[in-house]
Amino acid sequence: MNDAERFEQIFLSQVTRPGADKLLEWLKSTDFFTAPASTRFHGAYPGGLVKHSLNVYYALLGNFNLRGLYSPQTQAIVALLHDVCKANYYAGEYPDYAVKDQMPMGHGEKSVYLVMKHMELTDDEALAIRWHMGAYDDAFRGGSRALNAAIERTPLVLELHYADMIATQREKHEEVL
Repeated sequence: MNDAERFEQIFLSQVTRPGADKLLEWLKSTDFFTAPASTRFHGAYPGGLVKHSLNVYYALLGNFNLRGLYSPQTQAIVALLHDVCKANYYAGEYPDYAVKDQMPMGHGEKSVYLVMKHMELTDDEALAIRWHMGAYDDAFRGGSRALNAAIERTPLVLELHYADMIATQREKHEEVL
């Protein structure tokens, strides 16, 4: 089973919310399953984005701090969909990718916006996806205190960020090897 099939299998088995089918249909109409995860930092190859999304999902599932706090559906939603902002985001071909952002509204904000065009998110899910970049988010680096408030509101914010960082570092390590 390839990564796109694995993503779809997990998504269909875990995400049963109204609109989830439309969201998956939309994802399939984009380059989400063939896009890179970045231009050069990690997953800078065809299919890197879906692989990274799966890696974040597995890292989040392995976190003992979340067991019992959030449903499997919530965990799947935040992990698998945190980077949907990168669908139709890159131009060029491997290895010469460039950013071509057609809707420059911010990283996490854009993911929340795109998901909610198809499916509702809980407040905790929206906060986790919005702030999954943690202290690397432009708003935080610009002095916003909203990240701290979001972390205090729900542990899912920090846990998704942590899972994203674990997945990214593992991917970078594997790519060097």
